[in-house]
Amino acid sequence: MPSREFESAAASFKRIGQDAVTHARRVAGNAKARSLRRHSENAELLKNSGRGAKSADPTPGSLRAAAERFRRARGLAVPDPVPSRSQLPPDAPRPGDDEEDFSQMRIMKRDR
Repeated sequence: MPSREFESAAASFKRIGQDAVTHARRVAGNAKARSLRRHSENAELLKNSGRGAKSADPTPGSLRAAAERFRRARGLAVPDPVPSRSQLPPDAPRPGDDEEDFSQMRIMKRDR
């Protein structure tokens, strides 16, 4: 006949194991719910971004707002509003680009 201590230890062990399994299931459920929520948020942002569409503003306001919320929630600095594409100065050619030719044909001919 088993002793009371053994039965008590076995019951305690069983209860601790059940608690651990319950906790693990709860954590896994929360992680899955968070993952599904972020997946749907990402899908919505992709849909709203108009991937492949050319517009005067490179980032739609909804994406800017989402990025700002993300940065504020994590205590990151939120930069001043970025100017739209139409407000940016035109791209200037880098100095020296016109005089340097790194094409494959020139390099091949040079090495002969």
